[in-house]
Amino acid sequence: MSELSVTLKTENHKSDYELQNIINVFEPYMDKDSCYTIISKLQGETCSATIFESDTLVAQSAQTVATKDLSDREHLIRQTLKKTLYLVLSQITRQQLPWGVLTGIRPTKIVHTYKARQYTRSSIMQMLIEDYCISREKTNLMMDIAEKEAQILSKNKENELSIYIGIPFCPTRCVYCSFTSYPLDQKGQQVEAYICALIKEIAFVAKVTKDRPIRSLYIGGGTPTSLDEIQLERLLTEVNQRFQLGNIQEYTVEAGRPDTISREKLQIMKQYGVDRISINPQTMNQQTLDVIGRSHKVEEIIDVFNIAREEGHNNINMDLIVGLPGETIEDVMTTMKKIQELNPDSITVHTMAIKRASRLKETMGDYKLPLALDIEKMLTITAESAKIMGMEPYYMYRQKDIMGNFENVGYATPGKESIYNVQMIAEQQTIIAVGAGAVTKIVSDDGRGLERIPNVKNLEAYIERIDEMIGRKGRLLSH
Repeated sequence: MSELSVTLKTENHKSDYELQNIINVFEPYMDKDSCYTIISKLQGETCSATIFESDTLVAQSAQTVATKDLSDREHLIRQTLKKTLYLVLSQITRQQLPWGVLTGIRPTKIVHTYKARQYTRSSIMQMLIEDYCISREKTNLMMDIAEKEAQILSKNKENELSIYIGIPFCPTRCVYCSFTSYPLDQKGQQVEAYICALIKEIAFVAKVTKDRPIRSLYIGGGTPTSLDEIQLERLLTEVNQRFQLGNIQEYTVEAGRPDTISREKLQIMKQYGVDRISINPQTMNQQTLDVIGRSHKVEEIIDVFNIAREEGHNNINMDLIVGLPGETIEDVMTTMKKIQELNPDSITVHTMAIKRASRLKETMGDYKLPLALDIEKMLTITAESAKIMGMEPYYMYRQKDIMGNFENVGYATPGKESIYNVQMIAEQQTIIAVGAGAVTKIVSDDGRGLERIPNVKNLEAYIERIDEMIGRKGRLLSH
């Protein structure tokens, strides 16, 4: 039995990578027993795409490079090459993809750029539909989220920053995980040394930024509540003593997995001023939890959520993943029904991304993953459920290798949007990040430049080289 074969040839340009990404999204809809050759050509002002099935011409398209923005000529050429390819692939598969030719991970940045040039909402939507082939539904979503982001970003103050603190430990490693995260049964003996190194970095950052206001602080991971009660209180004590948090607008701890959360930890977080937590079930189906490597029960999620409410936590997010191995549309409906019963203040809906560093990537053949059409229906279910709970979309990002070329969306009841999430995606405010694998992003004074300072990911290397990590930050933060 023959298999699908797609060969891309390019002439007079070097946009192979972007074009291959578009081909990858269309491949599930192509004839599995066919052999295709795609020729993408740039000739003068014309971009063209031609598809041959075996030796037979089956589709072709040509577009003239637009002249409306000559200041970004290379971008316009890439966009036109992508569009011509999209049109011929759409023709042979009879599929129109929701995100068209858009491959970037921060879609709303395009909207903010057009808004800065004084384009109206209707004009921006028209360009997104025509130039990027994005569906009207996704275009509306982009516009709505960009407006929410703008409201939050407009309150940024001069010299203000946000802080990220990474805790790279989890009870177990989930099958889809690609984050800097270490199972406690393997690295538990390193927790104390890690906290010591982390506190040293926190102390340095607090010292060099003591005159700068902090808008949001986010403790993520990994699973921060993998720390025991004594370790967690020690960390939060250091944070409160080192940083000036009197005027902070948001203080989040990603509590994460319910099997790491206790009433005492919830009390400690409340005592030290944490005003937003995230309890992340990913799914409310027990069979799926078992498959992905979660060692807790659905009932534990419900119990922990209710305890958090009892302890006064009135801003609780819940993370969910669409596209988990073996999950069906009915499973997602079950999950959303149970989430609605809990009624959190926000939800973040991730579409599964199959990352190179994940165990899932290595063992793909062992799992049955949902098709793109099913994922689209699943995302619709989550959006409708969010609306029922009184939530509105407020931030969005996309990932490389995301299934079906879809998106991740945060929904929140008005007033409960995560400031940190928006800052992270918008990249308009400096975020200083401490911990293994954490990446500091320093925004220039004019808001146009961005400098990254990554910490090493390896746990032992971070502990051993903490002075080096501090030195990297010092050269930029001490100015």
